[in-house]
Amino acid sequence: MVFRLDVAKAIQAAAVLLRLESGNRMNYMRLLKLLYIADRESLKETARPITGDRVVAMDRGTVLSGVFDLIKGQHIDARHWDEFIETARFDVQLRGDPGNGKLSRYEIAKLQEISRRYESDDEWAMVDITHQFEEWRRNKPQEKSSRPIPLEDILDAVGRSADKHAIIQDASDAAAFDRFFSGRSS
Repeated sequence: MVFRLDVAKAIQAAAVLLRLESGNRMNYMRLLKLLYIADRESLKETARPITGDRVVAMDRGTVLSGVFDLIKGQHIDARHWDEFIETARFDVQLRGDPGNGKLSRYEIAKLQEISRRYESDDEWAMVDITHQFEEWRRNKPQEKSSRPIPLEDILDAVGRSADKHAIIQDASDAAAFDRFFSGRSS
């Protein structure tokens, strides 16, 4: 994927969803699915995802790889995630307010819409929903493994085939610009 995970933005997006849940808590697999669906629909509607995270196909559907690593405490920025979101076994719970200044009004509204649309679906229903996505079916992994889902497959699945090359080029240019000005080589 040519977009780059924005950890602070991902934390704020997760917080928007968690604030809408009883006790500010939900199953982390459900959170991952809701965040992915919001990213997917944002790509369809604006040609940009919300989190910028890399997407992988796993046995239980689509997963935002970096956010999953944050939840598991295996990401370089896991301490920042832990300041605001606590993982307790299979649940995540909001423990502090990260604000929402990195999110646009559109992104907040999209996250709230996704939360309302799937409010009665538990994590297993969300697995079934993401198993219906063309990009997951096209990249279905071997059992107990994962497989990257190319951005091209997501763009095709959401109806952006006609301009997918321009979207990918714009994202690539933005990533190169960010790398140049941040001093990072990757």
